[in-house]
Amino acid sequence: MQLSKNKPIFRFSCSIKLLLTAALFSLIGASAIAADKASTEAQPVVQSPTKVERQATVEAPSEGETTVNINEADAEELASILNGVGMKKAEAIVRYREQNGPFTQVEQLQEVPGIGPTLIERNRARLKM
Repeated sequence: MQLSKNKPIFRFSCSIKLLLTAALFSLIGASAIAADKASTEAQPVVQSPTKVERQATVEAPSEGETTVNINEADAEELASILNGVGMKKAEAIVRYREQNGPFTQVEQLQEVPGIGPTLIERNRARLKM
């Protein structure tokens, strides 16, 4: 009999514990969200440079920078001097030159597979005939 008398008190006690636990987790979660929101608002927004700004920094070679003759250079030299040209593109340039003769204009590089106008503009100051 004594157990049945304490049963309602036990249920009430469990309910209170459950409510207190839920309230505690709610407060912890709310404070964590508020802290996260405050930290993101406090951080300054850093913008990445635009495509034009990136190209401007890459395009202009510094004084005394090496240039390459596209009609005489081998694939290794082309790949090491030209920005954005690896060994595969450099080999394609040499292969095109061997099959079609020397380049007459820098823009003729666009006829090589994988070489576009952007790559030519990026390297214009490094290219010579």
